[in-house]
Amino acid sequence: MPPSLQLQPEIITLEQYEALPENVRAEVFNGQVYAIASPSQIHQTLLMELSSVLHAYVKKKNGACKVFPAPFDVKLSDHPLIIVQPDIMVVCDPAKLDQKRCNGAPDFIIEIVSPGNPADDYIKKLYHYKNYGVREYWIADPRRKTVTVNYFEGNMLTVPYPFDSVIKVQIFEDLFINFAAIHESLS
Repeated sequence: MPPSLQLQPEIITLEQYEALPENVRAEVFNGQVYAIASPSQIHQTLLMELSSVLHAYVKKKNGACKVFPAPFDVKLSDHPLIIVQPDIMVVCDPAKLDQKRCNGAPDFIIEIVSPGNPADDYIKKLYHYKNYGVREYWIADPRRKTVTVNYFEGNMLTVPYPFDSVIKVQIFEDLFINFAAIHESLS
């Protein structure tokens, strides 16, 4: 089929996205909808452990930051429409929250790699998170037993750590996450 006759993928609007049934988990990249698979047990265990650590820290600090586990929408862009559901995010600017979603980049995101779509986290989301203003992005990979820290401010850095590491959250002055303790809970 000549290129001019090829079917173009349907581009959706925010209104169409919001009209999707509540039980449909999806993300939108450049106006195209992508279904999200159900997470595995190890994924959910890791999500709960990391969310708990982050929530306890943020609560103790009594600041403006809030921790949200998936599913919670982040609208990175209206044109093209980009809506993601990070596994875990920290939002420190309350003006970005409107009861439905985070409008704009969260300060900190953790994605937990699913075996079926590692390129989403390592390539596609990395690209969008960096370019739309996320300050720090971690990729936790249970299969490889690594955590890749991407810090996008100042002296940008990308550092892979093994799962038995104690890793500093760069956006916070005194938060370290002990993955060795979390790794034990995955067994």
